Amino acid sequence: MAVRDNIGEIRDRIARAARLSRREFDDIRLMAVAKTVNDNRLDEAIAGGVDMIGENYVQEAKAKIERLGRPVEWHMIGHLQTNKAKHAVKLFDMIHSVDSIDLAAELDKRSQLLGCPAKILIEVNLSGEKTKSGVPFSQAITLVRQIAGLEHLSIQGLMTMPPWFEEQELARPYYAALRELRDRIAREGIADRTMQELSMGMTGDYEVAVEEGATIVRIGRGIFGERPARRPS
Repeated sequence: MAVRDNIGEIRDRIARAARLSRREFDDIRLMAVAKTVNDNRLDEAIAGGVDMIGENYVQEAKAKIERLGRPVEWHMIGHLQTNKAKHAVKLFDMIHSVDSIDLAAELDKRSQLLGCPAKILIEVNLSGEKTKSGVPFSQAITLVRQIAGLEHLSIQGLMTMPPWFEEQELARPYYAALRELRDRIAREGIADRTMQELSMGMTGDYEVAVEEGATIVRIGRGIFGERPARRPS
C-alpha cells in the first residue's frame, strides 16, 4: 500500500480504539517514525497528513531538517547522549527520551542559553530490560521530582517502550502502568503542571496503547513498510 493509504488505515484503527475507550480521536496524535526513511517517503507522509516526525539519531535528523525544513514537528525518540544535548534543544520540538538527571541538567543548561524551555518526556523502562533505555519504574517519581526543579525544562509527560510481543494484548499492562504513573504524578503535584502526554504504542500494539490512554503513537513500519537496519551515524 502507498504511504497515504497506510496512514488512512492507521487513523481509522486509532479512531476505533478511541471509540472503544470513550476517548476523542483528536486527543491522539500520529507520529511517523522516520529512521532510515528517505525524503521522498517523508514527503508522502506529510502530504498524507502527518504533522509529527520522530527521529532516533541527532545527525540523521539534522540532515533531514536542513533539507525538508519545518512543515511538521520534529521529535527525538531515540537514546540521547549528553554530549548531543546542545544540538537536540535546537533541532527538536520535543525530546521523548530523558532518563537521567545528568541529561536533564545538560538540556536545562543548553535551553537556558537559547532562551527557550525545552519540552521533554521522561522515558520509563517498565520492563526492566537491560537493552532498553529509560529510568527504572521504581526511580521514575524521584527523577520527575528532580527534573521538575529545573527552570528551563518543561515536562510534558511520559514515554515507554514495552517488550515486543506477537500478541498486542500482552503489552496492555505496561501501557496501563505508565498511565497510572502519570496520573499519580499529577495527583501528588510532583511536577509544576499536570503532565498530559503519554508517548506509547508502535506498529504492533498501538490500538491497545490508545485504549490505555496514549496521546502520541509512534509508527514506522506501519506507515513506511519494512526498512533495512542501519548503523547510527
